[in-house]
Amino acid sequence: MGQQQRRIAVIGDVHDQWSAADGEALMQLGVDLALFVGDFGNEAVEIVGAIAALPLPKAVILGNHDAWFSATEWGRKKCPYNRTVEDRVTQQLEILGAIHVGYGRLELPELGLTVVGGRPFSWGGAEWRNRRFYCDRYGINTLSDSAERISQAVRDAQESTLIFVGHCGPTGLGDTPESPCGKDWNPIGGDFGEPDLSAGIALAQQSGKAVPLVTFGHMHHRLRHRKDVLRQRLAQDRQGTLHLNAACVPRVRSGPPSTHHFSLVSLEANQVQRVEQLWVTPTGLIRERETLYCQTTATLSS
Repeated sequence: MGQQQRRIAVIGDVHDQWSAADGEALMQLGVDLALFVGDFGNEAVEIVGAIAALPLPKAVILGNHDAWFSATEWGRKKCPYNRTVEDRVTQQLEILGAIHVGYGRLELPELGLTVVGGRPFSWGGAEWRNRRFYCDRYGINTLSDSAERISQAVRDAQESTLIFVGHCGPTGLGDTPESPCGKDWNPIGGDFGEPDLSAGIALAQQSGKAVPLVTFGHMHHRLRHRKDVLRQRLAQDRQGTLHLNAACVPRVRSGPPSTHHFSLVSLEANQVQRVEQLWVTPTGLIRERETLYCQTTATLSS
């Protein structure tokens, strides 16, 4: 793809805040690709359907809230619908089809990219949770199994440039509460990233693939234990890969007019040129713009 420039929108945890206005704002940005990091709502089938219908290239990974009444015993007990009649997890997966990249990949040869997905429906961390759910849905029984599934998607990737999308991010981005995947609840501190996602990224880097971007959400920008600072939103590893936490929650500010949060990544060849946080009206007016990273000056903002 040479020096082709690509503009990528990343949409953080939605948590029921998606309407026609969000779709209008996204389309007005004129991006080449949209990446959704999950948590659309508590098994919010209608929202997932609206996002799947957007007329632009996109990749999606479902988060822990997208299996809120199905993955855990606690959730199954609180389920507001009849699970013997209805399976909303399967409904979401069927609606999304090939654009759901959890434990898989999406080939985008027209953009010179393969999008690789991490662990779907994840709660984050190195503890292997929800064994029954992952065994029944994916035949995966251990964290090692999970890492191998992600690694297989890397090995099968057809493009030389890979972007990773997870609901939670990988391990290795810091263990303070303010780190991109840092634990901000008691006991405070610790790396709550995912080692299986980290293993897939490492394999891609070691295999000579370009990995300009890893993006995720789950760990909200607003911290639980303090309100005077935000979570670190961007980190760069030793290989130069940028890791973007896009989970600005709530991601819609009321109006008039309402403004909607998007992360915007500018990619040229195999390098991220710029990462910005935008607040956009449904007509496409950018009300706020914050630059988190600019390649030309090598700046990196938290």
